[in-house]
Amino acid sequence: CPSQCTCVYHGRSDGTGTRSVLCNDPDMYEIPVNVPVDTVKLRIEKTVIRRIPTEAFYYLVDLKYLWVTYNCVANIDISSFYNLKQLHELRLDGNLLSTFPWESLAEMPNLRTLDLHNNKLTSVPADAGRYLRNLTYLDLSSNKLTTLPSDLMDIWPPFSGAIVSKSTDILVTQRVILGFQDNPWFCDCRISKLIEFSKIVDISVVLLDPLVSCSGPESLAGILFQRAELEQCLKPSVMTSATKITSPLGSNVLLRCDATGYPTPQLTWNRSDNIPVNYTVIQETPGEGVRWSIISLTGISYKDAGEYRCKAKNLAGMSEAAVTVTVVGVVTTTVSPQNTERSTSMTFTDKKQSRLMLDGKKVSKAVTNGNKKQIGDLSRKGEDTLLNTAGIAEQNVIVKNLRVISETDERVTLTWKTVNATGNSAVTVLYSKYGEKDMLPLSTDSNKNKVTIDGLQPSTQYMACVSPKGVPPTKEQCVVFSTDGLNDESSSEFSILIVASSAACVVVLPLIFFLLYKVLKLHLKPKSAKEAELAKETYVQFETLSLKPRTLGAGDQLWARRYTDESERLLLCSRSSMDSQMTFKSEGSRSEYLC
Repeated sequence: CPSQCTCVYHGRSDGTGTRSVLCNDPDMYEIPVNVPVDTVKLRIEKTVIRRIPTEAFYYLVDLKYLWVTYNCVANIDISSFYNLKQLHELRLDGNLLSTFPWESLAEMPNLRTLDLHNNKLTSVPADAGRYLRNLTYLDLSSNKLTTLPSDLMDIWPPFSGAIVSKSTDILVTQRVILGFQDNPWFCDCRISKLIEFSKIVDISVVLLDPLVSCSGPESLAGILFQRAELEQCLKPSVMTSATKITSPLGSNVLLRCDATGYPTPQLTWNRSDNIPVNYTVIQETPGEGVRWSIISLTGISYKDAGEYRCKAKNLAGMSEAAVTVTVVGVVTTTVSPQNTERSTSMTFTDKKQSRLMLDGKKVSKAVTNGNKKQIGDLSRKGEDTLLNTAGIAEQNVIVKNLRVISETDERVTLTWKTVNATGNSAVTVLYSKYGEKDMLPLSTDSNKNKVTIDGLQPSTQYMACVSPKGVPPTKEQCVVFSTDGLNDESSSEFSILIVASSAACVVVLPLIFFLLYKVLKLHLKPKSAKEAELAKETYVQFETLSLKPRTLGAGDQLWARRYTDESERLLLCSRSSMDSQMTFKSEGSRSEYLC
C-alpha cells in the first residue's frame, strides 16, 4: 500500500473480497504508482495533484470505482484511463478542468456514471455524444457552460430518444440523470431541446435540479427553463443558381447563392484553391431566415477559372455549395482552300486543355490573346504538349500551307509546303480524333510534301498536324477535317435550295410591288379625299348601352339601347374600342368613353 494512502481489504465469508484504497494526504502531488493490483475502489481526495498522466491506472484491471475529487487537477491526457475496461464510476468533481478528453471514454465501455460538476468546463463538443451513449448519470453542474451544440442533441440518446419515446408511448426502463444547474446558460435556439426537456414530466431524462435558469440574453436573464419560449435552430440549407458556368474571356459573370436557416445564416465566398476572392460581393436578407449573396466577376481571365464555394453558417451548423467557372477563348482556323464550305473552330479552355467542335459552314478567323498564350504554353511546357516524339529539332525548317486536297469516308490526303528544307530534313505527321490528347505518329517520306491517312472512321472529326521533327506544332501547322462524306449531298441540297428560293421570289415579289403601289396611292391623294375615305373605312357604327332614368320595375329592362351621335361616334376608334372603359357620372347621364 502506498505510504500516503490507506488500503482496506473487505473479506467475505466465502474467502473472496475486495480492496479499496484511499489517498488523501494534502502533500501528495502526483498519482501513486504502487496501488495494489486487486484494487476495486480508488479514492484520491483533497491533494495537490495537478494532472493525471498517460496510462496512470493501466495495471488496475479490476478497478470499478475511481474518485479523483477535490484536488487541483487541471490536465487529463486522452490515454489517462487506458485499460480500465471494468470501470463503472468515474468522479472528477471539484477540480480545475477547463476541458475533458471525451474520446477517453472509449477506453471505458462499462462506464455508467461520470461526475464533472464544480469544474471550469466551458463547452461540450458535438462529437462527444458518441462517447456518452452508455452513461446513465452525467453531472455537468456548476461549470461555465453557456450552450450545448445542437448536433449533440441530435445524436445523444437522452435528447434524440426522449421525445420519441413519449410520442410513441414506448416504455423506457432505464432513465438518464443529468445535472445542468448552476451554469451561465445563454438561452437561444441551440439549447431549445434542453429547455423543452425541462418542461416535460415523467420521461426518460431526469434533471438533478429542474429549476435551471437562463443567464442571457438580457431579455431572458433569470427566467427558468420551464417558462422560456424559444424557436428551434435550423441548420442552413444553401444552393447556387448554377453548378457550372462557361463564359468567354473578358466577359462579366454573376454568381448567386441562396441560403435558409434559423437564425438567419451568414454567407461567405471562397475558392477551393484558397485564392482570395477580391471581387464585389452583395448580400441581402429579404426576410427572417433567408439570405442571398451575389459575387460579380468582371472582365474575367483564365486565372478566374475554378471552383467557388458559398458557405452558409449559423448557430445550428454550416453547409456549403459550389459552382465551377470555366473561361474559354475561340480560335478559328481554315481547313483548306478547296473545302471552304466547311470550317472548324478550336476552343482552348483553362488548364491548357483543348477541345474541338464543328462550327458550321462558314470560314472565319478570330484569334484571342488568351489563345495565343495557350498555344505558346503548349509549345513551352513538356507536360502540356501534344507530342511524345523524340529527335533533334530542326529550328530552320518551316512547315506552312497545310491543307486537305481530297477526302473520303475512310481516307484523307494532306499536302503542305516546307521552307529552308534540305535533303535530310524530316517532318513529323500526327493525327487523332478531335478532343483526344494522345496523337498517333505517321511515317512519311521526307522528300515528299504529301501524305494519305487511311483507316479513318466515317462521320468523325479528326485533327492532323505536320511539323519539323522534334518541334511541337503551332496552330498554323494543324488542320481539322471531317470524314462525313457529305460533299455530294451538300451540292445537291444547295441546288435544291437555290430552286426553292427562286420559286419563292417569283411569288413574293409581285405582292411586295402591289403593297408599295397602294401605299404610294394613299399618300398621293388630296387631304380631303384621304380624310373622307379614312373616316369611311376606319370608323364604324356603335350602339351604346346606358342606364334608364326610371326606376327598375318588374319585367323592366335596366339597360336601354340607343345610337351614338356623330361626335360620340368619332371618339370610338375601332382599333381601341375593345380596350375602352365606360364610366357613368350619375344614373341616366350620358356615357363617357376613354380611348
